[in-house]
Amino acid sequence: MIYTGKSLSVSLLDDGFAELVFDAQGSVNKFDRQTVSELDEATQALVAKGDIKGLIVRSAKSTFIVGADITEFTDLFALEDAEVLDWVANTSQVFDRFEDLPFPTIAAVNGFALGGGCEMTLACDMRIADTTASIGLPEVKLGLMPGFGGTVRLPRLIGADNALEWMTTGRDRKGAKALAEGAVDAMVAPEALVEGALSMVKDAADGKFDWQARRAVKKAPLQLNKNEAMMSFSTAQAMVFAQAGKHYPAPHKMVETVQKAAGLDREGALKLENEGFVALAKTDAAKAQIGIFLADQLVKSKGKKQAKAATKQSKLNAVLGAGIMGGGIAYQSAVKGTPVIMKDINQGALDLGLSEAAKILGKGMQRGKVDATKMAQTLNAITPTLEYSTLKDADLVIEAVVENPKVKGIVLKEVEDNVADDAIITSNTSTISINQLAESLDKPERFCGMHFFNPVHRMPLVEIIRGEKTSEETINAVVAATLKMGKTPIVVNDCPGFLVNRVLFPYFAGFSKLLIDGADFVAVDKVMEKIFGWPMGPAYLMDVVGIDTGDHAADVMAAGIPERMARLDNDPVTLFYKEQRLGQKNGKGFYNYGVDKRGKPSKTPAEEAYALMAPHVAEKTDFEADDIIARLMIPMANEAIRCLEEGIVDSAAEADMALLYGLGFPPFRGGIFRWIETIGLANFVAMADKYAELGPIYQISDGVREMAAAGKSYFA
Repeated sequence: MIYTGKSLSVSLLDDGFAELVFDAQGSVNKFDRQTVSELDEATQALVAKGDIKGLIVRSAKSTFIVGADITEFTDLFALEDAEVLDWVANTSQVFDRFEDLPFPTIAAVNGFALGGGCEMTLACDMRIADTTASIGLPEVKLGLMPGFGGTVRLPRLIGADNALEWMTTGRDRKGAKALAEGAVDAMVAPEALVEGALSMVKDAADGKFDWQARRAVKKAPLQLNKNEAMMSFSTAQAMVFAQAGKHYPAPHKMVETVQKAAGLDREGALKLENEGFVALAKTDAAKAQIGIFLADQLVKSKGKKQAKAATKQSKLNAVLGAGIMGGGIAYQSAVKGTPVIMKDINQGALDLGLSEAAKILGKGMQRGKVDATKMAQTLNAITPTLEYSTLKDADLVIEAVVENPKVKGIVLKEVEDNVADDAIITSNTSTISINQLAESLDKPERFCGMHFFNPVHRMPLVEIIRGEKTSEETINAVVAATLKMGKTPIVVNDCPGFLVNRVLFPYFAGFSKLLIDGADFVAVDKVMEKIFGWPMGPAYLMDVVGIDTGDHAADVMAAGIPERMARLDNDPVTLFYKEQRLGQKNGKGFYNYGVDKRGKPSKTPAEEAYALMAPHVAEKTDFEADDIIARLMIPMANEAIRCLEEGIVDSAAEADMALLYGLGFPPFRGGIFRWIETIGLANFVAMADKYAELGPIYQISDGVREMAAAGKSYFA
């Protein structure tokens, strides 16, 4: 044995060759500080050995190296710039010293080689992948850029154009695509990986492959003439701006860094990479996106733990209430492999539900993601019915009828009378109290809420709502079923609107109040989309949700939390509802919807909307962008804080993920709690106090005031 550490070891093979094997104590290999240090020690041990002919780098696990240890980043990036720079420079020099070993090296890649794992393969002279391999540099998804030489080596290996596409999108490549683009040199079956790697490194050592020339290319300036460089980097800049916009600095910094480093050798180029990495590490976007990653890990870990504890598995699902929502839920169950019964009292609704599933599959076929077999299997797994008797074998029933407590109560009782004693019953309600609905049932312990978001096939979140009498066995089983359907479950406790809608409707109330005070809804949408970063401004979002739905939900929220959410006089949403301006669903709301001359969907501000509002709102007033943002976001933030304080949601991280997955909260802001903390709690309190006279939704809780005074964090 040449070297033994906790995460990796180096041993001698036959004929003077060696292998470096990553085998961390956890389930995957990753580059934490210990592993980086051990890599450097192993490199020094290899140099000291003196008679090595070549080296294979491989993993003892089912995956190569998944990247850096992100959990170390939060504390690390809080250090002074100079300290972060020292860390990343020292780490990248470890990879340099490995690259400079006086013999050929080859990475044998299985499973994921991402981030630092990919950079490890790039520091080798050759790369061979098996058919399970997936290679990439996804740092952009954390608001960062590669920091261990990725921006230097990959462009010199596969060309600047390809490398920038890899890095700025963060998409990984399967082995065949990586081979076609030149990032790996060969691809073999998993059982032939080590043998293939050994054969290639022996050929290199025997002079059949000029590994030194290839290494020299990685250490030299990019081979681009002036015109090629201009075309390459201007194209990349345009692509990045079109895809990422101005809110995400990481992809822009990558293009800038590779461009500036094009004429430099490895040392000069790495210096620019290190500096760019530090600059990004200090951005709010990186803090937010790293926060999202860690929150996502928390949510996934919690879900897996609950699913593992489930004592009941769902082998047959049922959806009550077809139509677009019911059809979407039925599709999601079927496409992920669980057969589903779709029941309604109306054949037309069943036809609509089936057509919704067929439409989703049809679009998948157009994009080449679904073949005819998959379409047939999915549709055959959906059984439409008008009869309750077909539910007798269902393990999980999802009620998705009209959002009316009386109707839902009747339907839920009928379900209970027609399913097995151990069947789980859920309601896909967006606002109605689960405790109230549970009163209709004889066995409320097997009942909970299961709130899907529309469109079901695209929205990742399912809010699972625990009622006062819901058993943990029920929650665990529903979490397991949700994961099986390919969705992200977040468990919350019952209250009006649960979590997502409870924090959304104060936002809408702030918007309505702003309109009453004279704001232009088009101007508000522009600020909230272009500056704050929402995918839709509040007027457009209300049109998409449905103005009838919004008005009804606002009534439910007003009844449930009257001290803060009482209905506004002359609320434009109510005015529109009374005039049957229902939004996108009937082509008229805040905007008018239609098709343009080219047949594409169109959206134009509705003069009728302005006319309806005119007698009830103040004279048109131009509000500053900061005022618009504050007047909409403070109510949302305050209600999110109250949900956390009341135990509706377990953690700030879960609340952030719920809003990200359920509402499309801007990822570069990290979620509602991350936004509050980016502003600073004391600054948030001061901002909220400035608007407190506007009403209760702007008035902060005592809890947040105390946290701000004590300098505490929601993520501590």
